[in-house]
Amino acid sequence: MKMKVIVLFLYYCYYIGSTSSVSASIDNGNELSVLLSVKSTLTDPLNSLKDWKLSGTDDHCSWTGVQCNSHGNVEKLDLSGMNLTGKISDSIKQLTSLVSFNISCNGFESLLPTSLPPLKSVDISQNEFTGNLFVFGNESAGLVHLNVSGNNLSGNLTEDLGNLVSLEVLDLRGNFFQGSLPRSFKNLQKLRYLGLSGNNLTGELPRVLGELSSLETAILGYNEFEGPIPPEFGNINSLKYLDLATGKLSGQIPSELGKLKSLETLYLYQNHFTGKIPPEIGNITTLTYLDLSQNALSGEIPVQITELKNLQLLNLMGNKLSGSVPPEISNLAELHTLELWNNTLSGELPSDLGKNSPLEWLDVSTNSFSGEIPSTLCSKGNLTKLILMQNNLLNGSIPIGFGKLEKLQRLDSSLPSTILSIHNLQAFLIAENDLSGEVPDQFQDCPSLSNLDLSSNTLSGTIPSSIASCEKLVTINLRNNQLTGEIPRQVTTMSALAVLDLSNNSLTGKLPESIGTSPALELLNVSYNKLTGPVPTNGFLRAINPDDLRGNAGLCGGVLPPCSDSQNAASRHKSLHGKRIVVGWLIGIASALLLGILVIVTRTLYKRWYSNGFFSDETVSKGEWPWRLMAFHRLGFTASDILACVRESNMIGMGATGIVYKAEMSRSTTVLAVKKLWRSAADIEDGTTGDFVGEVNLLGKLRHRNIVRLLGFLYNDKNMMIVYEFMLNGNLGDAIHGKNAAGRLLVDWVSRYNIALGVAHGLAYLHHDCHPPVIHRDIKSNNILLDANLDARIADFGLARMMARKKETVSMVAGSYGYIAPEYGYTLQVDEKIDIYSYGVVLLELLTGRRPLDPEFGESVDIVEWVRKKIRDNISLEEALDPNVGNCRYVQEEMLLVLQIALLCTTKLPKDRPSMRDVISMLGEAKPRRKSNSNEENTSRCGLAEKQQPSVFSASPVNDLL
Repeated sequence: MKMKVIVLFLYYCYYIGSTSSVSASIDNGNELSVLLSVKSTLTDPLNSLKDWKLSGTDDHCSWTGVQCNSHGNVEKLDLSGMNLTGKISDSIKQLTSLVSFNISCNGFESLLPTSLPPLKSVDISQNEFTGNLFVFGNESAGLVHLNVSGNNLSGNLTEDLGNLVSLEVLDLRGNFFQGSLPRSFKNLQKLRYLGLSGNNLTGELPRVLGELSSLETAILGYNEFEGPIPPEFGNINSLKYLDLATGKLSGQIPSELGKLKSLETLYLYQNHFTGKIPPEIGNITTLTYLDLSQNALSGEIPVQITELKNLQLLNLMGNKLSGSVPPEISNLAELHTLELWNNTLSGELPSDLGKNSPLEWLDVSTNSFSGEIPSTLCSKGNLTKLILMQNNLLNGSIPIGFGKLEKLQRLDSSLPSTILSIHNLQAFLIAENDLSGEVPDQFQDCPSLSNLDLSSNTLSGTIPSSIASCEKLVTINLRNNQLTGEIPRQVTTMSALAVLDLSNNSLTGKLPESIGTSPALELLNVSYNKLTGPVPTNGFLRAINPDDLRGNAGLCGGVLPPCSDSQNAASRHKSLHGKRIVVGWLIGIASALLLGILVIVTRTLYKRWYSNGFFSDETVSKGEWPWRLMAFHRLGFTASDILACVRESNMIGMGATGIVYKAEMSRSTTVLAVKKLWRSAADIEDGTTGDFVGEVNLLGKLRHRNIVRLLGFLYNDKNMMIVYEFMLNGNLGDAIHGKNAAGRLLVDWVSRYNIALGVAHGLAYLHHDCHPPVIHRDIKSNNILLDANLDARIADFGLARMMARKKETVSMVAGSYGYIAPEYGYTLQVDEKIDIYSYGVVLLELLTGRRPLDPEFGESVDIVEWVRKKIRDNISLEEALDPNVGNCRYVQEEMLLVLQIALLCTTKLPKDRPSMRDVISMLGEAKPRRKSNSNEENTSRCGLAEKQQPSVFSASPVNDLL
């Protein structure tokens, strides 16, 4: 039974009236019995407490997690990170010398004992506790360290927290607390660390926080605080770290913050601050990280900031700053990141920028800078990202040493002569500058290049054939230049190329025959050149938009008007020869595939009848090797109970990773879902079970309300099964597209919006709150389950991987067609952006009621391209919305807001996709104003809304998005 109230710390239970030393503590023998009693109520799947047992020495002080004082009595009990579940025994109160209690990083969810010894430190973080904080009385005054972060606690923070007058660490991060902060916090005069981020706290920041004279770290971001920063914060002289990011704070940044002489980190990004940056910030000489981005700050960058000699990061992007960059900023000897993107800054960049600092990241794009690019940017050799685009008045030569920057990964700038000697260059984007000359022909020196955009310059000469040596190149954009010569045949056969735009040049010759059958090409635009000859009629050229070929007077045939008789004869002969070759290949490939399928089917049938089968109770129960059950929670059933339910009559689904069974436990009313994973003979022979067990063990520690709980993992040397919660309402795919009862679950927009928000919260947890982050890799509607309350739960981590670093490369494409990000199929680069793309597809499903791949979209057209085509063709997007949900103007306007988010999530360039935290913020702005749960209610409210509410948009809000 889940607890309703969590007792984090209670009153002293030891009766002080006795002064006898005999009654002051229990003897060692009794303490040993107490610890064994504590162990008896725990579930220990990893056998971490195997040494907690009677032995000849009976020295319990040497047991795992036990630390004794000089008198041999238990002083500290550390059971953290052992994957324990169960209940903490009431007998623990007999450990009267206990001062530190740590059960963090486990799976506890049941009540703590009603009384504990006089503890000084309590850590129950990273568990599954729910409910409210207990009321703290005066008897709790000795508590020094309290950490309850990473649970599911909720409710308001009450005034009795002020009774913990000895508290030095209070960590409540990553829960669901709400309401305003209690003013009794002023009593916590010894508090050094205050962590409240990642909750739902509201109201204004209380001024009394400025009275916490010992506070060193205040992490209050990712809440919904409103109003200004109290100027009293400037009185916290000991403060070193202040994080108020991502909230609804407003007003001007108080100049009093300049009095914080010990402050090292100041994060105020993603709020609603206005006014000027206070010059007093320049007085914080210890400041190392300053991020004021994504606000509405105006005025000039105060020159006083250049007095911050320890500054390493300065991020002012996404504001309304104007004027020039102070030249003295180049004197900051520690500065490695300078972000000024998306302001209205002007003037020249400091001439010696980068000369005195180890610059790694410089982004001054989308401003109005002029003058020369500083020649000293590369002096220290650390530059990895340089973004200067949309500063059309910048000119001059490329900095000395630019071509020798081994760490450079991204350049949005002007064309250097040595650029192609940068081995790790992934994106080269220099569009809309005034560059001239020829395109260098040394592309073989940059094998990592995936995006090349030289458009809208005055480049001349021919297209270098060495471009084809960049095997990872996905996009080539050379439009609006003065290029001449023929289109290199090698470029049209590139295996990863998806976009080729050569429009508005002076290219001549014929279209290569191979261009229509290019393996990955999705978009070709050669309009307004001087091309001649017949258009090949193979591959996607048979349905190419004629607008992408127009402006070439010599082109004919295919989707264009027919060629002359002489042209037709030559074209027909060449086409017939090509068709014979293609037919021959198709016959060969089809024969090979058929033979392979027959072999696989034969082997599968043989295994099912003559080896350990999946569907026979008897066979499963009598496996050659013993079954092992790894429990992630306290389980009321055994491996035998699960195996008894794994039979064909209980099968409820089958997917790419295995078969799912519904398992009703005979000993209780518990209903489970059991997924039996596919395993090939090669997997069994390779002995990959150990690696998979380790990964599932990591996934079993995930704790979030929007992620399906993994209850256990059942395996032997040949078979593996995952045991998780059974979701009454099935998966989202059936709820949207099903024609039976499941298809009538989501009949109003509010329900669908809540599902979208729940999935976003689950993904944000995986991407931002897990260390290392978890990349799911197979987000789709069928992997999103719905509980009895239609709350979304992300499931099926069959393809998930723990990614310790960004952009890890995998050896094969994984995922589901229609949901796979375009770059994933070409580069096999894995990061959170592929999940964000798949999430955008799910949003489009919720909005349109259509599947990702639908015959109505046309050949090789998915739901993303279908929506974007409507935008290009200037078709009202209201027509794309599900008529069963968006049945009135007011609801449609709310849905169109979410459609904007879906389009952002599914942009082709991963860097342009928002993070899941940004998605949650945007969804908050698009929140419906009703709580309807049925189609009829939605319709009736819509009628009222249309009469009473003004229009949100005068036209479709996404018409100009692209």
